[in-house]
Amino acid sequence: MPGLSETVHVVREICIAGAILGIVYNILAAILATRFNRPSTLDRFSTRPVTILKPLHGSEPGLFQRLASLCKQRHGGKIQLICGTQQCADPANQVVRLVQRLHPAMEIDLVVGDRLRGENPKIANLVNLEAKIRHEIVVLSDSDIVVDDQFVGRLVAELDNSQIGAVTCLYQGVASGGVWAKISALNINAQFLPNVIIALTFGAAKPCFGSAIAMRKDVLRRIGGFQPFLDELADDYAIGRAVRAIGLDVSVPPWAVGHVCFDRSFRSFWEHHMRSSRTIRSIDPVGYVGTIFMHPVMLALIAVLTGAQHPIALLSIAFASRAVLNFSIERTFNLRPHGLWLLALHDTISFAVFLCSFFGAEVEWRGQNYQIFRDGTIQKDSLD
Repeated sequence: MPGLSETVHVVREICIAGAILGIVYNILAAILATRFNRPSTLDRFSTRPVTILKPLHGSEPGLFQRLASLCKQRHGGKIQLICGTQQCADPANQVVRLVQRLHPAMEIDLVVGDRLRGENPKIANLVNLEAKIRHEIVVLSDSDIVVDDQFVGRLVAELDNSQIGAVTCLYQGVASGGVWAKISALNINAQFLPNVIIALTFGAAKPCFGSAIAMRKDVLRRIGGFQPFLDELADDYAIGRAVRAIGLDVSVPPWAVGHVCFDRSFRSFWEHHMRSSRTIRSIDPVGYVGTIFMHPVMLALIAVLTGAQHPIALLSIAFASRAVLNFSIERTFNLRPHGLWLLALHDTISFAVFLCSFFGAEVEWRGQNYQIFRDGTIQKDSLD
């Protein structure tokens, strides 16, 4: 049995190596990030008609503006907007009706379906909307996504290639206000987004994001519609996997939409971050372990606490690598700068979430507890 001193030595050496690799990883991500967020300017607008699906739950801050922006798209074809809720009393219904009144020329449908199917309420919502789809291009997008007026046009242009079965979008965090919303946005911008950029650059991931997924109606039909994903927690990933399974590609263009972060408390942030972490761990366990390299500061701190030499230099360089990456992402994606103290706070909490995510397979979503299984499916906690 190794003694305590030997164990401490091993931990120190592992953390030093991890911190150094993490520093390199963050600098590499900072460089690669500059290649992204280069949306093309459309010189012509497609006339292909589009149906946009918006599953809603509650009246989130800014929901009216986000729905209204879909009524102001610079697109040459018809756009049908289908919004869905699962309760007659859902306040989102009133928001949709207001958008309908203010945009009478726009095809806007509201579907209220209280029939619960499967374990994933968002997919159950989409199943209810599916029968109302009128047009050949289908775009599904989460309720918290912010887009510009060329969003639809760019997605449709990507689908001109017949080998592309679906188009999905990177997303950047946009804080709705408050410290925890800012930390949540940082979690996307300084951690999730760089990981995805590196994975895409080296072909180490095949993502599909719920921020936006566009596909032809015949592709949706070939993958079985939304019904097969009723029990999937990572429904967006599963949809992308299904598209690839029929021999088509999923395109990720080099630009991002905005993802509004609403967290108002530590608990809200923790539960949201834990759900995301355990979801990623369930679908890509090896890749998730690799995200340890996004924590060079905490690895350096552990190394210092266990007796590493040159502690100030190690910690300073580790934090500098994180600051450089954060600056690169903010500059590339035109984001509002955050203070370095906020980055330090985020990195500390995020490392705690990373460690805790390995202990347990439960998540909370919309006030309901779920168990995540190894195949990525979920089941409601029987005690709820």
